[in-house]
Amino acid sequence: MNKIIDLSIYFENGTLADPPVYEPKIKYRNHHDTTDELLPFFPGLKAEDLPNGEAWAIEWVQITTHNGTHLDAPYHFASTMNDGERAITIDEVPLEWCFQPGVKLDFRHFEDGYLVTAADVEKELARIGHTLKPLEIVVVNTRAGEIYGREGYVAAGCGMSREATLYLTERGVRVTGTDAWSWDAPFVHTAKRYAQTKDASLIWEGHKAGRTIGYCHLEKLHNLELLPSTGFTIACFPAKIRGASAGWTRAVAILDA
Repeated sequence: MNKIIDLSIYFENGTLADPPVYEPKIKYRNHHDTTDELLPFFPGLKAEDLPNGEAWAIEWVQITTHNGTHLDAPYHFASTMNDGERAITIDEVPLEWCFQPGVKLDFRHFEDGYLVTAADVEKELARIGHTLKPLEIVVVNTRAGEIYGREGYVAAGCGMSREATLYLTERGVRVTGTDAWSWDAPFVHTAKRYAQTKDASLIWEGHKAGRTIGYCHLEKLHNLELLPSTGFTIACFPAKIRGASAGWTRAVAILDA
């Protein structure tokens, strides 16, 4: 029987997984809170007629499409992809991209804010003895995974440079992923580089590589340290939200039996 590893984080209140302005908000309503909402569906029904006087439990959730573990569509990065085509939205992402053999690159040794190069990717692939194949899903294990939910998570982990991203997509990779808040280096580190150079091409350079070759990536993955380098399949089908820039996913890794 195959072993399944959950690669997803929770939607929950109060966990340090996003900048404050983007934190999710969940309002829980229990079985007694909703009794008055159930009764009008059945004229004449009284609360005491219900078992234990209970209706249903339900939750109101205020989130963005980029809360929790999610898959970014090319449309999130820019209005175009593939050097001028209209960028596809999450409901247009080919499902074939979202169920493929996985490859893990272990970059936990890189410091926060480090920009991974194509040479770094090539070196890691050589270390694990793997040659990339089209449509494989490549996930990056960074230091951020160690401090998910704690102070500093949003600013933690290395980022994938434009050249590293294109190294993957030029070889047919169409879905990538990271356990960090962003595929790119954390903004606090990029801001320092921009302040020194005033070079706007440094901002979101890994994301913006999608303008050249359209691709998707997973952000805020979890448990990547439990994965081998190869020998597993990733399933990451996104929620089908018309015209959206991303969709939530219960991403999992299915280890080969």
